[in-house]
Amino acid sequence: MKISPKAKRNISRIIPFAIIWLLIGWIIDITVYDVTRNQNFNPDTDISYTIPVLIFASLANIVVGTIVGFLEVVYLEKRFSNRTLSAKFFYKLLIYLTLIIIIIALFYPVAFTLDTGISLLEVDAWQQLDRFLISISFLTTLFHLSVKLSVCLIYSAISENLGHNVFLNFFSGKYHQPIIEKRIFMFLDMKSSTTIAETLGHVQYFKLLGTYYNIMSDPIINSFGEVYQYIGDEIVISWKPDKGINQANCIKCFFDIRNHLNEQRGALFNEFGFEIGFKAGIHFGEVTIGEIGALKKEIVFTGDVLNTTARIQSLCKELKSDLLISGAIKELLPHSNYQYSSKGEIELKGRNKKEELFSVTLEKKPTIANNM
Repeated sequence: MKISPKAKRNISRIIPFAIIWLLIGWIIDITVYDVTRNQNFNPDTDISYTIPVLIFASLANIVVGTIVGFLEVVYLEKRFSNRTLSAKFFYKLLIYLTLIIIIIALFYPVAFTLDTGISLLEVDAWQQLDRFLISISFLTTLFHLSVKLSVCLIYSAISENLGHNVFLNFFSGKYHQPIIEKRIFMFLDMKSSTTIAETLGHVQYFKLLGTYYNIMSDPIINSFGEVYQYIGDEIVISWKPDKGINQANCIKCFFDIRNHLNEQRGALFNEFGFEIGFKAGIHFGEVTIGEIGALKKEIVFTGDVLNTTARIQSLCKELKSDLLISGAIKELLPHSNYQYSSKGEIELKGRNKKEELFSVTLEKKPTIANNM
């Protein structure tokens, strides 16, 4: 069974939640073990730290962390997208704590049976749960859970705002020292954006941009692209060469975005009064990638390829094409159902060297005549 790019992305975002729960769980367990010297001072409510219990606690942390991650990434992140950061944090914390209290009610008797050997079917196992839920130990457990949840929600907020890959790159220090890499870039720009902005006004236009970029999300994810920057009504998408070239993903992304916008054309027109279109340029080359900034850190790409891609995109109107690509990227692309029409060698502004550009359209499928 083939996993979709979106599912892979979700899995990579969920895994850190499980790791956070496991690591914090180990820190708490080791600290408690060290302080108490493994003496159970509250046998009526607490469970002793035995090897089976610790293994079970580790597995439970992984399971609960995965559940929290799944709910956060797949459901709650979108549901609370319009809330402020503090409101998101508060409401999600309440939801997760409620869910986890239910999980405790289910898992605690199991841990108790591992500690004592008493069967789950015996009344003592459930009476122990009742005593635990009204004890100081339960409040301590809630505090531990709140710490784990808080760390997870902070991670989620940072990851959502920076971007998952950017956050991991910051955390791993991958680009702490500048690195030269080859990248594919697409500069995608909304058509007639100045007219639309003047007609709608600042607030409504900002709302349009939010909807516009949301529509693009799935096509970008499904083509293995990464958003480098939002610059007003322009978005810059990048691919590592193997991801962008495979099955012409960088080209596919453009047409998938167009299809998604066409599907929402009626709704967009009803809400904003405009039919939204866009144009794009794609190029390939070397960039230097690294962390930069004193007051605010960013991972920045620099290189001639970025300037060249922007200039290719700016020629779309003049060359009457919605999608222009450079010869550098065309020669790398596999045979696919796209037609490439040469626009000749063009001298791009600010460059001495001419670049052959190609217009890209979907290949028209031949029609089969029906003689019946």
